[in-house]
Formats: sequence, C-alpha cells, structure tokens
Amino acid sequence: MKRALPILCLILLPTAPLAAADTGPRCGGAAATPGHLQLEVGKSSMLRLPEAVLQRSVGNPAVAQAMLVAPDTLYVVGADIGSTNMIIQGKSGVCSVVNVTVSMDPAGLRATLAELMPEEKAIRVTAAADTLVLSGTVQDADSVLHAVELAQAYVRRATTPLALPKPADGAAPAPAAAVPGAGAAAGRIINLLNISAPQQVMLAVQIAEVSKSLLERLEVGATLRFASGSWATTLLSNFLTGAANGLLDLRKSNGQQLTIEAQKQDGLVRILAEPTVMAISGQEGSFLAGGKIFIPVGQDNNKVTLEEREYGVGLRFTPTVLSGGRINLKVAPEVSELSREGVGISSAGVSGRSILPVITTRRASTTVQLYDGQSYAIGGLIKNNQVSNVTGLPWLSELPVLGALFRSTDFQHDRTELLFVITAHLVKPLPPAGAVLPTAQLTPPSRMDLMLNGKMEGAPPPLSVPATPPAVGGFELP
Repeated sequence: MKRALPILCLILLPTAPLAAADTGPRCGGAAATPGHLQLEVGKSSMLRLPEAVLQRSVGNPAVAQAMLVAPDTLYVVGADIGSTNMIIQGKSGVCSVVNVTVSMDPAGLRATLAELMPEEKAIRVTAAADTLVLSGTVQDADSVLHAVELAQAYVRRATTPLALPKPADGAAPAPAAAVPGAGAAAGRIINLLNISAPQQVMLAVQIAEVSKSLLERLEVGATLRFASGSWATTLLSNFLTGAANGLLDLRKSNGQQLTIEAQKQDGLVRILAEPTVMAISGQEGSFLAGGKIFIPVGQDNNKVTLEEREYGVGLRFTPTVLSGGRINLKVAPEVSELSREGVGISSAGVSGRSILPVITTRRASTTVQLYDGQSYAIGGLIKNNQVSNVTGLPWLSELPVLGALFRSTDFQHDRTELLFVITAHLVKPLPPAGAVLPTAQLTPPSRMDLMLNGKMEGAPPPLSVPATPPAVGGFELP
C-alpha cells in the first residue's frame, strides 16, 4: 500500500497543469440562440446580458474586443473591418453566441451630404464591410457625380485598425496583418443612385449659308480668212467659251469677223435649314438632311467593295442637364456637299478612267454651357475661292495694248459664309390627349364643293375637346 501511493502521484501530476490552462467557457445545457451586433470601426457599444458574466471568448480579437465593465455588462469595441463572434457564459452555465460585424462608418458621409447637398434629401448611405453603398433618388446626373466624389473622399484613405490596450485576461490581441480577412485595405463605392425624372433636351438649330459669286470676263474672238486657191486659213477664234455672246460684233460679207465680249455676273445664294432634334440628358442625338453615295474601295484579291458616305446638313449633340436648369452641351454641326470636281482613277480590269466624286465638308465641334431657352452662334466658317484664266496666242497675246485682241481673260470669285445658331430647351412629353396632328382637322370635300365651288377641303368637324395651346417642336416646355 505504501508503494502504490507514489505511483498514483506520478499519474496525477501531469494532468494538473492541463486543467489549469483550460480557461474557456464550459457551457452547461443548450446554448442560447445566436444574436447579432453591428459595429463601425472605432465605435463601441454596451452589451447587457440577463445574468452575470462568468466567462467570455472572442473569435478574432483583431476585429472586435469585449471588456467586462459590470457583472452583467460587456463593453464591445470594433477594431477593424471584418466579422467574428463571441461566446459568453453566464453564471448559470448557459452560453450565448453573439455574431459581431464591423464595417465602415457612414455617419461622416451622411453629415457631409446633408451639409453640402441639402436639396438632395433622398440619398441613403449604408456600409457593407469595406464598401459604402449609395442608394435613393437624386434630381439630376450632376448630383450623382457630386455624391460619388464625396464618397470617394471617405474610401480613398486606408482604414487603419484601432490600437487597443492589452485585455485584462492577459491575452494580447492578434495583429491585423496576421489575421486573414483583416487589414488596412482601401474601401470601395457601389453607386445605386437613380435620377428621379430624366431630363429631355430639345435643340432648335438654324443653319444659314450665304454664297456670293462674282464673274468677270473679257474675250476677243476674231476670224480672219486668207484664201488662196482652194486653201482657207482661220487665224483666231474665241479662246475660252468657243462662242462669243458679246456686246460688239463686226463682220464682213467675205467671212472676216471680230467679236469683243465683256461680261460681269453677280450671284447670291441663301440656304437655310432648321432641324429640331431631342435627346435625353447624357445620351447622344443626331440629325441628317442630305443623302448618301457609294464609293468603291479596293480590297484583297482585286475585289472592290462599296463604302457608304453621307453628305448634307448634319448635327450630333450630347446634352447633360446640370443643377439649376443649366445645360452642358457638346455639339458638332456639319455641312457637306458634292463638289463639281472629281478625282479620276484607273484600275486593272476596268477600261477607261473612273471619276469619283469629292465631298466638301465644313464642320465645327464645341462644348458650351447655357440655360434653358438661351442661344449661341457658331460663325466664321468662311471660304474664298478665286480662279483666273488667261488664254491667248503665243507672242501676239503678249504685245502691249494690241495683245488684248489676241487673248481672253476670265476671273471668278466665290465667297461662302456658314453660320449656326443653336437654342436649347428643357422639354417634357405632351399628355396622351394633348397631341393634335396637322391633318386632324382636314376633311375631304363633297362632290358639290369640289365640282361647283372648287373647294379642295371640306368644312372642319366641330371640336369635341378644347384646343391645346401650341408647343415648341411638339413638346411642352416646363
């Protein structure tokens, strides 16, 4: 019996330190339903329990830490973005599980939006881990841009883990870099903002082109015949036009003729187009009044394809409605036409030469900002063409004074100026019963009105609804 006692001591001594090291909660009975605690980085909360706390354990001390400030109250603070849980054992031995989520603090962004954008009261800011979520409705696209820029100021800086003191139980918190899923990573922004009512912009464009041409011509045509037997020789005959329609014509019965033509011609052409186009804010609209031509383009293996080219009066614009009724407008008007001159080409397998048309184009591109109903003009697109032709006989046309009888002179001056006047309007669609077509009041005449009275239209029907006031371009102005 005396020898068995030392052996028993050898068996019990190794197990004593293991029992002392096991300081975690030992739950008795069934665990309570898990709860949830939402925290922001650097913020804390008081967690009150139904009974005194006996033991507590935090799964990831780098995310959250809990300190006992009263027998039944825990002080929980969010240290870094992430998620963890706590197991809390009460005095009765029953354990409770609390899931803890630590995210970014959206309160600062909410206060900034309320201060800088007081008119936008429907913006909601929520946090999801390291991400700020913007939701709700705003008035225009400019407000969306400003809200996102303010949110970027909050997520651009890295989130620094909170430096916490050493817990009372002696366990040091784990470094944030050593814990998976925790660290100082910059946040993101999820933009779920909607525009309450997309603005529609209508452009009324006036395109005016004034073309002025000046033609001056001086021609001398002479026909001198010298007959000797059966031979007859013509010395000179009208160099430029081939037929003189001049002011002075001298001729003899023997065939001698002298014609002098002096001509001056002025021309003025006015071209005016007034397209009206509409587009939603932020979307591109376009307009073209003209035509299309097809130009052959060489490909591999001696193949030729036709490429489509447009010409005429065109307009491309992209409006953006800003706050206060301001309209940011990017406009690119263009006027192109087929030139009277062409480019001659020749290719293998095609007999003769082909003439390809040349398109002359004048365009402008600019970005302006104006209010509803305001206009701006784009001018200065001026084109000057001067053409001079002198044709005459060698040597004789170079004689002083008399040389004018042996040459013809043609001078042409063309001047063209292009002007764009663009007016922007904020519009909204007409109500369903408000659209009245131009042909709504047109009725065919009866046979008596057509045959006897010569009327092309019959009497209009009586109006059943009050007439709608006229609108600009088929749209109501706000």
